[in-house]
Formats: sequence, structure tokens, C-alpha cells
Amino acid sequence: MHTRPIRFFHRGRVVEVADAAPTRSVLDWLREDARCTGTKEGCNEGDCGACTVVIGTLAAPGDKQAVRGLTLQTVNACIQFLPTLDGKALFSVEDVKAIAPGEALHPTQQAMVECHGSQCGFCTPGFVMSMWSCYEQHRAAGSVPTRQALADELSGNLCRCTGYRPILDAGQRMFELPAATLDTAPVVKALRDLAAPGTFHYAQGAGFHAPKTLDELACLREAKPDARLLAGSTDVGLWVNKQFRELGEIVYLGEVAELKRIEPLDAGGRGGLWIGAGASLEAAWRALAQRWPALTDVWLRFASPPIRHAGTMGGNVANGSPIGDSAPVLMALDAQIELRRGQRVRRMPLPDFYVDYMKNRLEPGEFVQAVVIPALPARRQVRAYKISKRFDCDISALCAGLAIELDGDTVSAVRLAFGGLAAVVKRAAAAEAALVGQPWSQASVAAAQAALAEDFKPLSDMRASAAYRAQVAANLLQRFWLETRTKDPLPASATSVFAAMTHEEA
Repeated sequence: MHTRPIRFFHRGRVVEVADAAPTRSVLDWLREDARCTGTKEGCNEGDCGACTVVIGTLAAPGDKQAVRGLTLQTVNACIQFLPTLDGKALFSVEDVKAIAPGEALHPTQQAMVECHGSQCGFCTPGFVMSMWSCYEQHRAAGSVPTRQALADELSGNLCRCTGYRPILDAGQRMFELPAATLDTAPVVKALRDLAAPGTFHYAQGAGFHAPKTLDELACLREAKPDARLLAGSTDVGLWVNKQFRELGEIVYLGEVAELKRIEPLDAGGRGGLWIGAGASLEAAWRALAQRWPALTDVWLRFASPPIRHAGTMGGNVANGSPIGDSAPVLMALDAQIELRRGQRVRRMPLPDFYVDYMKNRLEPGEFVQAVVIPALPARRQVRAYKISKRFDCDISALCAGLAIELDGDTVSAVRLAFGGLAAVVKRAAAAEAALVGQPWSQASVAAAQAALAEDFKPLSDMRASAAYRAQVAANLLQRFWLETRTKDPLPASATSVFAAMTHEEA
């Protein structure tokens, strides 16, 4: 098995690294090896955004967010492993300054100065990188983001002292200053030169393997059933940083283009989606929200842009965390999980995939290939609710994916799935049974709320007490009814924070 160094574009040239451990973080390499110390270490778990960098890849055909041949995405350097950079471009805050002419600051940085967007300064480089990525994408598209869109872009960057008002002011101000945009031509050329077919093997102690095709992945996984599968590293990265775990051999899914596909399986636009397991959370949630706009709130509150850019929906589902936000929503959509071992492919309903806490039905040598959503009746109404202590960038205390189909005023079908109430995400069978065949009324909702006690015995932990979780689950059924009742349903602007903000800006 031929191994070679990690090769990527950084600071205007191609860098080769041959002596780093496969789990060495991009952040540690930047600060300790490249001596680019503008990027900071804060939480070291992808939560605070102080380590935000931008990864550049060759834009796929039809990429509407491409920046002159490149796709630019923010990620958390603290939880990204260095070998995942192979064939990509890495941009840190030092690169942003280099784009501006002479001794001038980049418009992103100059706006932060003019608007007093920095106080202690520790978080500032991370904010600048998120703002720079936003700046480049909107400049390329010839658009200017709204203040709320800027706030969404910065939801993964935490500031403890300055406050967000002057930072958002800077985000608007940077588009008013003389433009300074990245010359992407040398980057595109370098990435094309770096592109190589076949699996990338890197060995320094343990091995790191990055297949390029789905067949290569299936063959490699079957040959190495005990290797650790790695997608976005948004969870596995914490195993290394916080638990100091040794991962052994790693099989990286991030280079398999086929796994990143999201394809419609019907022409009606009401379902029928094949979401490859390697599709980013951002791309997958965008596709879902395009079909079911009511899912927009949970999409924008799912972690943060840097996490959604790196993490995958397939990984979130395969992880099996009882507080993972994807699974409840996917269960409300009757999703199936598609598993592959060698050339064998099988599907099962998503609720059947989970056996117990962090245990699933994957067989040795098998991996998640896709999440499949069938074509759904047009009358199905879907909602998703996320409850957490912090509005942005926080782990759920409880997440609900709820769907209903009405025949007149009678419930013909219902899906009530909850995360955070049990050892696994699961549907509320007793509550569903209390509703099917009944009028969609306040009395029926009360019966379903009472039945939730048969479905779940929630635990108390640092995020919420058992009593709080039980009460909130019942309250969400009430909200669901208020939004979907046949007479005078509440509009989105009355219940959705994002819809209300959009309405105010309009």
C-alpha cells in the first residue's frame, strides 16, 4: 500500500506534511508548525469559533455559491484532522490581511476597527474568517446579506465582551468599503495539480485512508471492518481532544463524491430524496427545508455553519446520539437508512436502526450509504422544534419531529418523534395511537399529551430535568396543534423566530 505526504495549499504555496500523526488537528499544525498564531484555541471542541478557518475546494459544476472556481467554507480547525486537508486549500486570518493591497487592512478587518467590533480580541480572528467567507460569497454573487443573514453566518462565533451589535455593524460596513477579493486563479491551478485518482493512504503510526469512489470505500471497509469511519469529525474530533482516545486506522469518507450527492427520487417535489451519507449537514438541511419550509428554524439552529459545513447528516444519524437533531425530523418524514457491505445494499426504516444507547444494526464491514426519504402525500404537514438553553449553537435538551395527515378534520396518519427523552431517538407510539382516527382537536391533543408518559421516562441531566422534558414535550404537541389545526392555524410569523425576524426586516 503506497503512502505519501499530506499535500495542501497554504499561504500561497503547496505544503507537504509527512511527519504528523493522523489525528493531529489543523489548529495545532497552524499554531505550532506553521507559526500562524492568529487562529486561537478556545473550547477545543468546535463550540466557540475562535479557531475558525476557511477550507477551499474546487467548485462542483452548478455550485451556486462558488467563488470564481472555488467553494469556500468555514470549519473549526480544532476538531479537523490534518490529513483531511489533502488536496484542499487552507485559509487563516493571516491570508485575509495578505489579500488587501500594501499595508491596508482587508475590508473585513477595517470594518471591525471602524465599528469597534473587537475588545479583548481573542475571538476576533474567528469572526473575521466567518465574515471573510461571507464577504467573498456575496461579492461573487453581486449581493449584500441582510443583518439577520449576517447573524446566521456568525452563529458559530462566540464573543464574551464586545457584544454582537458592533460586530454586525462591521459585517454591514465591510460591503461599503473599497473591495478586495481573493485571486482564486493560483489556488484553482494548485488544487487541480494536486488532484489525484485512487485512494489516498497516509501512515504515521496508524493509517489514514481516503478512498475517492464508493466502490473503493466499500472494498476498503469490508477489508478493514475495525477501522474507524470518519466523516466530518465534528464528534470523533472530540474523542481525541477531550477523551484522549486512540482511533487506530481511519477510513475517511470526505473524498467520496458519490456520497455527497443529494438527488430527487420523484418529480412531485414532495419527498423522494436520496441523501448521500457524505452530504454535509448544511446541504442536506437546505434540501429538506426547500421541500418543507417549516424545517428552516431547526436547520439554522442545528449547531453552527462551521459544524454544518464539516459534519454530515449520514454521520449524525449513524452516530445514534439520543440528542441528535436529524433523526427526529427524518422519522417524521418516514426516512429509511441505506446500508452497504461490499456490493450488498439493504434498507430499513430509521427507527429500526437503533437498538439501544449508541448501538445500531450495522454489521461488520457495513457502512451507512444514504438516508432515503420516500415520496410523501401532499397533505402531510411537518414541523420540527428544538429546545436548548442557548438559542444558537447549542445541544438540544429536546428535539421533536412531528408530522400529521388530515382527512377533513380527522387524523389519518401521524408521526411524533422525539430526541432527548430516551436512550435513543424514537417515535411516541402510544401518543400516535391516541390521535389516529380522532378529530384533530384540543381534546385529542390532551389525550396524546397524557399518552406521552407511556412512551417516555426521561432522565435528568445537566441540560434539563426529567419533569421539564416531559412538560416541554407535551407543550410542543400543543404548539403543533395550534400551527396545523384546520380552523385559524397560527401563521409562521406567530411561532417562528426566524419568520418573525424576516417579516420585520421586510
